Amino acid sequence: MSGEAVSIPTVLRELHISGLGVIADLELELAPGLNVLTGETGTGKTMVTVGLLLALGERGSAALVREDAAAARVQARFDAIDGAGDWAEDGEVILARSIARDGRSTARIGGQLATASALAELGVGLVEHHGQGQTQRLLAPAVQTGFLDRYAGDAHVVALGTYREAYERLRSVATELGALREAARDRERELDLLAYQVHEIETVGPRDGETEELTAEEGRLAHVERLMEHASAAEHALTGEDGIADAAASLASQLEGAADVDPSARDAADRARGIAAEIAELARDVRAYRDVLLPDPERLEAVRERVAALKQLQRKYGPTDADVVAFLAESAEQLRTLAGADDRIAELERELEAATATARDRAAIVTAGRTRAAPALADAVRSELEELGMPGVVFEARLLPLDEPGPVGAERAELWLSASPGQPARPLARAASGGELSRVLLACRSVLADLDEVGTLVFDEVDAGIGGQAGLAVGRRLARLAAGRQVLVVTHLPQIACFADRHVRVTKGRGTASVELLVGSSRLEELSRMLAGLAGSESAVTHAEELLAEAERLREGSATLGRAGAVT
Repeated sequence: MSGEAVSIPTVLRELHISGLGVIADLELELAPGLNVLTGETGTGKTMVTVGLLLALGERGSAALVREDAAAARVQARFDAIDGAGDWAEDGEVILARSIARDGRSTARIGGQLATASALAELGVGLVEHHGQGQTQRLLAPAVQTGFLDRYAGDAHVVALGTYREAYERLRSVATELGALREAARDRERELDLLAYQVHEIETVGPRDGETEELTAEEGRLAHVERLMEHASAAEHALTGEDGIADAAASLASQLEGAADVDPSARDAADRARGIAAEIAELARDVRAYRDVLLPDPERLEAVRERVAALKQLQRKYGPTDADVVAFLAESAEQLRTLAGADDRIAELERELEAATATARDRAAIVTAGRTRAAPALADAVRSELEELGMPGVVFEARLLPLDEPGPVGAERAELWLSASPGQPARPLARAASGGELSRVLLACRSVLADLDEVGTLVFDEVDAGIGGQAGLAVGRRLARLAAGRQVLVVTHLPQIACFADRHVRVTKGRGTASVELLVGSSRLEELSRMLAGLAGSESAVTHAEELLAEAERLREGSATLGRAGAVT
């Protein structure tokens, strides 16, 4: 509402939901600025934001599927952001989610199959959701510390990332050093065992496949006399009187004589000559085999002793020679590692000292950034809270040192609040009512408005526990926030709804929700209903007109400021 000079970033253009809770089929068009959803309790207003969150990768269950639907389906059409990459098409990106009755979920981006985590990753740059759960999250110390870090600016965030790298390095070194020190008590015993195992294997010196070779040799030496008998008989069969060799030579001679007369016998003669030559060669091989078959009791005993030694190793260290050799290599490496553990401990102690100094120095930079940012953040939020109808509020961002530096640094931030003048400030979790906490959340989000590029902010139940003048103050702030963002608000307060740039009413008939864009008299009627609980009340109509007039004055004032800024 700040005038034509404002540039609205990426926004949600359209939301289509079907089969989700009370929603059978609903199509909602949204616009830049402040979009407000109103309606009676139970009509399905919140289901609209539930559907949007499903499209942004939130978890869903079969319980969300409408009774008469096979699946709950959601499609959300956005202007494309810079990080959309290949998901974008024609300057837009469409996120889609489907949850079947059996609980199975599918996701798509731009019509392409994707994962829910991909939806969530892309959705971070598109939508920021603030609901009752997020309001409670603001009470968590980690969230409050992250809020201060975010406010402190990009340079501080970079410094925090640098510190975290140093902290992770410190933790890694400390973990390894601790493990080595813990193992020191058992190291000597393990060293003795490994040294014995390595010595035992190296003394035997096995090689891969040796057992198989020696087993074959053992069998030959153990039956050498019998083998010699077989070899001699074979040689006699080949070369003795009327042996195979003489018969083969005679056969070849006869066929060669035939071939001299009849050339057609030449092939048979050649084959016969080849057989005779092969038999002669076989006879020589058999003779050579017989000659090496000599009884050698000493060698047989040595082979048997060697096989026994190898078998003993295999019973301890592995079923084969290869397994024993592998065990030796592994044990030798462990032995070297343990033998060098003292050197490694000394090295790690030096690394730990350096890593501790680096982490300490970088933590000091983070602390300095938080120390500078905390008062400015407190002033900014305090100013916002005063505008939100909390005059005299005290808001502080305190830094509490940690016993030991951790992943977030040497301290954590804690937000303190005193909502009433004269009351001492207390931690936010103990000082704020539901309505005050909602306004603190809105104030915190407002001071971050210029620190990110998220185009759409969704507020569900931001009006919890407030009404009257406080509700009007919240409405004004949401309207100003919507000057540079698309804001979607689900509310039951007319003091907020009157500031809408686009007012949508959600109704339910026969168990099915529907939406209607309100303009003119229909919008006045809805505001009257929200004020009096019934439509047509004259006093409610008058009050509704006053609220719309207040919203129009804010709109005109913002436009005037925008023009003045342009002139300046």
